[in-house]
Amino acid sequence: MNKAPLTLGFLVGLVAASVLFALFKPKGASAGNDVRLMKIAHTLPTSHPVHMGIEHFAERVKFHSGGRMQFDIFPNGQLGSETQTLEQMQSGTLDVAKVGGAELGSFVPVAKVFSLPYLFRDSGHYWSCLDGEIGQELLDVLSINGAGQPSGFRGLTYYDAGSRNFYAQKPILKPDDLTNLKIRVQNDPVALDMVQALGASPTPISWGELYTALQQGVVDGAENNPPSFVTSRHFEVCKEFSFDHHSRVPDVLIISEQTWDSLNEEQHDWLRQAAAESSAFQREAWAQGVREALQVMQEEGVTVHEADTALFMTATEAVRGKYAVGDIKLLVERIQAVSE
Repeated sequence: MNKAPLTLGFLVGLVAASVLFALFKPKGASAGNDVRLMKIAHTLPTSHPVHMGIEHFAERVKFHSGGRMQFDIFPNGQLGSETQTLEQMQSGTLDVAKVGGAELGSFVPVAKVFSLPYLFRDSGHYWSCLDGEIGQELLDVLSINGAGQPSGFRGLTYYDAGSRNFYAQKPILKPDDLTNLKIRVQNDPVALDMVQALGASPTPISWGELYTALQQGVVDGAENNPPSFVTSRHFEVCKEFSFDHHSRVPDVLIISEQTWDSLNEEQHDWLRQAAAESSAFQREAWAQGVREALQVMQEEGVTVHEADTALFMTATEAVRGKYAVGDIKLLVERIQAVSE
């Protein structure tokens, strides 16, 4: 039996199918072996609004790249603390991470501006600054350390982390209510000085160890935003939450300079666009997360207070003066001049 016609027909059909696939495949689609798979890390639980923003970032990168760039997400501090993830990005072993603005201050001194108490008048003023020229300049300057050398990473976008507020086993309505209390803070010089200026004893403890520290009385209280207060279940050991809005420190999505330099301009555009879209998405998720957190707090018997912010602002004036020097002073003056 002559099999040549069958073989020829099969080959013709195969070629035709290949041509059709090439003509109609989605724009940007590529073979599996062309996928650039990267890692992104953060320290928050998967129920947190910031994690939702990071998931959206990964989804949009995949969309814009037609599947050619994809991210594996490592939440819950799986790859270490925020300091450790910054160090990993400097060494090129981690591609992208979310870190708090305060943590960045240890690597890029100008980022200490984020930690200054009562720098922003309110949420509207905060986003007017971050969405404008000042915010972009701050993202750009993250690539340079205090010695004027490359930091090893660069900023992509901001995520909302709300305002930071005190919580403890007693109401904190004025600075005097903090006298002699041990308050957990981030290992950030500005935060340490702020809490000390308010009469408390600042106690740096890692986020993962804080629940036990509160439970065992190692510290009397802490400070953070409602979603973090709820997702960490700190409401089980602290029933008094006081809105004093002492700082508004953004979370920042950053990328390793080594990773960035290995990508072409088209890939840079995919990342920039995805970052902007994820920031807008995350802000909506944050607002919803705050509403849900306050509902949980009410159900769990937490009393929410509105503190006298004017008293806290006056008590921390010296802290702002101490750190608002040189370039940071000029930056503070520009921030204060921004209208909503």
